Amino acid sequence: QVRLAESGGGAVQAGGSLRLSCVVSGSTSSPNALAWFRQAPGKEREGVAVIRTYGGGTWYGPPAQGRFNIALDTARNTLYLQMNNLKPEDTAIYYCAAGLLGDSGLLLSDQYNYWGQGTQVTVSS
Repeated sequence: QVRLAESGGGAVQAGGSLRLSCVVSGSTSSPNALAWFRQAPGKEREGVAVIRTYGGGTWYGPPAQGRFNIALDTARNTLYLQMNNLKPEDTAIYYCAAGLLGDSGLLLSDQYNYWGQGTQVTVSS
């Protein structure tokens, strides 16, 4: 069992930055991928960024490329998402997820078994 707890959401103006955190506890050695997803009202859940827990490889969804950075602090068992140059369309609930994944589908939500409760990010224009 893996438990995930996000924090760091809030309200920010366009162009600002936020850093989300996700503390990973429980069977922390079992997932081989940690990810951030987001879901805006009326929209499907969208993959934002993924990091392999072994090797540290990263992948980003199109909205995140060039603006967001995913990182993992293994000493603190904490996943981060640094979000820069935020836009109103980034407004969503952001979720941390963990899973044991193969080589494909890293940004597909149905590949992940464990989810946090989510943290709200609101970007105003």
